[in-house]
Amino acid sequence: MELQLSDPDLMRDPFTAYGRLREQATVAALVAPGLRLWAVTRHAEARAMLGDPRFTLGEESFQHLDVPAHCVPYLRTMQQTTGEEHARLRRLVSPEFSARRGTQFRPTLERIVDTLLDEVDRNVEPDGTVDLVRHFTTPLPMEVICELVGVPKDNRPQWRTYGAAITAGHGAEFVAAVPAIIEGAIKALEAKRTKPGSDLISQLLRSRDDDKLTERELVTFVWHLVLAGQTPASLIANAVPTLLDHPDQLAAFTDNAAPGAVEELLRWCGPQMLTIPRQAREDVKLGGELIPEGARVTAILAAANRDPRVFTEPDRFDVHRTGNNHLSFAHGPHFCLGAPLARVQTEVALTALFARYPGLTLAEPRTERIPDPATWRLQTLRVQLG
Repeated sequence: MELQLSDPDLMRDPFTAYGRLREQATVAALVAPGLRLWAVTRHAEARAMLGDPRFTLGEESFQHLDVPAHCVPYLRTMQQTTGEEHARLRRLVSPEFSARRGTQFRPTLERIVDTLLDEVDRNVEPDGTVDLVRHFTTPLPMEVICELVGVPKDNRPQWRTYGAAITAGHGAEFVAAVPAIIEGAIKALEAKRTKPGSDLISQLLRSRDDDKLTERELVTFVWHLVLAGQTPASLIANAVPTLLDHPDQLAAFTDNAAPGAVEELLRWCGPQMLTIPRQAREDVKLGGELIPEGARVTAILAAANRDPRVFTEPDRFDVHRTGNNHLSFAHGPHFCLGAPLARVQTEVALTALFARYPGLTLAEPRTERIPDPATWRLQTLRVQLG
């Protein structure tokens, strides 16, 4: 089976198109000019592939970008490492991203969210509408990262601009943001060596001398945080119309009667529709298909997360769903490091948003999505605050 990534049906309704593909084949091909990917459509096989060491993330990075030479060594992030190298880096930073640390960070998140909602109030246009993508969901992750890294307050407006460029993922602004972030990380590291605080960089610098990140690894990790840490922007934006379209589910969420709401949002409208492609290190039999050595393989999360073999009534949005074994944070060695923080960030943001604006409604009959078969992202989210 093949699916053209430019198929109008896919661009219009990817969940239906990918779901139809799932029921036709466990493994299919995604095709575009100059691109052919093997794609795993079903939950069990996708989970197996993501955890199988025979499928490895390649050495691809942003080193092809036209950035100053001194920035290039910092562009190969943890995402491009494998085996013992990846295990070591992950072991050193994982304690700072535990569920307990996420809970401890909650008061800071609440303060950041309240500040951004004040800005939302100030940016309401004469017609009574405001764009939540521009004024709330996009700046939020970068404000969180600035707090983690210890970026000085005066520099944060500029870092917000970098975050918006990274979220866009392309263009001149993206290319310009990369060296600016790296140079900012170098400066932050220098400052924390002489005046440490309670931020993430200071904590990592306090690690034992025989078991700590090198200076290059610390700067690279900041770049990795910025690159990977933008996911909540799209998740929170996707969640708003989803909850508004399901008022009974929204009521359960706002009444604190749905502890699994964020997990269901991740399953239902998580922004990543395809995983980062892996590469087969050898010939591998998967879902009845022989994946040849060297082939690139992705998992279709939009299909696997609605697989009826795993989820009861998979096409129903249900914040009371239990045993929600979605794959939105991937699986295996490259399971999302920041998942606990992303979960808390999403829950805090949505709770505060609907508490402050209980009469919030969409200002437009439908939201415009960025045409991208790999991600589910909104261009704008205009609302009436009510």
